[in-house]
Amino acid sequence: MARDTGFPVSDAGDDFARQRRRAEYARLIAWLRREPADVNTVLPFDDVVAALGRLGERRLGLQIIEVASIVGSVDRADDFDRRFRPTSARLRARWERIAAARRRGEAMPPISVYRVGPMHFVQDGHHRVSIAYAQGDRTIDAYVTEITTKVPAEGITARPDLVRKDHFRMFLGRVPLHGAAQDTIRVSDPWGYAELAEAVEAWGFRLMQDLGEYLTREEVARRWYEEEFVPVVAMAREAGMLRSRTDAEVYLWIASERYRLVRRHVWSEEIVDELRSRDGFGGSDPVFRGRIHRSRFVRG
Repeated sequence: MARDTGFPVSDAGDDFARQRRRAEYARLIAWLRREPADVNTVLPFDDVVAALGRLGERRLGLQIIEVASIVGSVDRADDFDRRFRPTSARLRARWERIAAARRRGEAMPPISVYRVGPMHFVQDGHHRVSIAYAQGDRTIDAYVTEITTKVPAEGITARPDLVRKDHFRMFLGRVPLHGAAQDTIRVSDPWGYAELAEAVEAWGFRLMQDLGEYLTREEVARRWYEEEFVPVVAMAREAGMLRSRTDAEVYLWIASERYRLVRRHVWSEEIVDELRSRDGFGGSDPVFRGRIHRSRFVRG
């Protein structure tokens, strides 16, 4: 809790100075740890929504929200750090005026936020949020507008996560999976989504050639997942391959290695035995020491 000497103006000044020091300490610690420069920055609303793909919005009215869930801003991402500590002394006058009013017991109007998944982004009330953080408040009143997106917002902690979400959104545009099937597709390297999309499209093209008929993207995605992805991953897991990798990463590796071995899009026990005998299974395969090698990927 913030200190209270009984002099609101003086205490508000101390609050601001304390939050500025904490912001500088956090920036210095991040630098000493060689962390990315944006590790402590507020998430920008427009960038997050663009990465996730905006579908629509709806007003939810006045609600009580967790202060800790407020991690972003609509238009003032440079004025505060990730915990809404002021990043510049130029915010002092207004910040201290509102903080002093808060200490005198004056009512604070609700803030306005956008909700994206579990996260909230401030539209109006940045100083009130900053003061709530400084005072150690757990909740705050807010008018909430919920944004619906194509890709779930869970898992976003910093700006680099937006690249992964953006690639996943583009993958779903090419391979429209839904529900549990969609949740299964996860890769650590964002470019893996592009490679996987090309694999699915190539598989779908071969399927349409065999059937002699046109299939929609939705039908190709469904059949690829059920007839190719699930059986191949199950086969790889049973053989004990790449236990530390996600199902999608396992599929990408084994599919590309299979073609490199036999130059055909077929499966057999002999192929699985050959792949299983290769060095590196269990997580140390050199293919996965950085990112999946694009040069080995089959583009059907």
